[in-house]
Parts: sequence; structure tokens; C-alpha cells
Amino acid sequence: MATQEPGKKQKQQQQQKTSLLSQGLIGLTWIVLFFFLGSYLITESWTWGYRGKWTNINTYIPRKEMIFTEQELLEFDGSDPKKPIYLAIDGDVYDVTLGGGWYGKGGSYSHFAGKDAARAYVTGCFQDHLTHDTRGLSEDQLKGIDHWKKFYDKHHKYHKIGRVLHEPIPADAPIPKPCKSAVSQKP
Repeated sequence: MATQEPGKKQKQQQQQKTSLLSQGLIGLTWIVLFFFLGSYLITESWTWGYRGKWTNINTYIPRKEMIFTEQELLEFDGSDPKKPIYLAIDGDVYDVTLGGGWYGKGGSYSHFAGKDAARAYVTGCFQDHLTHDTRGLSEDQLKGIDHWKKFYDKHHKYHKIGRVLHEPIPADAPIPKPCKSAVSQKP
């Protein structure tokens, strides 16, 4: 009976392991390929119709957080087509340039561009409540502001780029009055 050299036996075992690993990688590649191809054939989307934060390329690009004053943020209100469009909600600044039709000059939501209008998001008063002052809002309204922040955080086109620094609101400043021209909220 012929015995194999110990070195030959180890080489054969190593080749079998390598072969098994490469076959596994090839199999995994085919599974991933069929997953995305099936998604595209069924939903006409490579991601099974998912459109959220994880399909936004800006989610994966690390950036240094930008800090704005209220005056600096106002420069990005959509009036200059060469500049991006930014809006803020409760101190967080988002780039909404890809929604220029909505937030740009003449757009339906252009009143939000270039400022922190957290109060108007939940009161529907787009003339008098374009302010970050949330004093006097109900708990449900504050939850509404959080809802809008999550909307921008998870959006497939928009992304957070920084923060806006607000001047402190004087203690004796009056709370914004409820307005009669408020746009009613959807239930």
C-alpha cells in the first residue's frame, strides 16, 4: 500500500478548502445577482421598491457637519439657481435641492427654504409661524415636529448637512399667536 507524503496530503486538503470557498463565493454571487435581477423584473426597481435613506448615496458619504447662522441659512432659500436649497427643522439643516420644484422659488413649499420654520410645520400657518419658536405648542404638535424631522432623515433624496444656531429667545418675548389663516392638517 502506497502512502502519501504528508506535504502532498496537506496540499490536497488546502486545494479542497480553496475550491469549496471559491464555489461558495460563486454561488453567493449568483444569489445576489438573481435577487437584484428578480427585483428589477418584478418591481422595476433594483431594491424591491424600497426608496428611503439607505438608497440615498449621500447616506454613505461622510461629511463634516456645517454650522449656519440664521442669516447664512437665508442665502440658500432657492432664489439663486446656482446655490443649493436648504431648510431647517428644529435646528437640523437638510439639503432639499433635488426637490427644487417644491422648495425652489415659486414652489409650493418655498416658504420653508432658507429658514427654520419648525412651528409652521405643525400649525399650518405659513405667514406668521415661519419660526423655530416652539414655545406653547402641545405635546402632539411637538411629536409632529419629530415626525417631520424623521421624514427628512429617512428621505431618499434629501439629507442632513448640519445645524443652524439660533439666537436665544428672550424670556419676555410673546409666544406666537394662533393664526386664523392656518392650513388644516391631514388626519
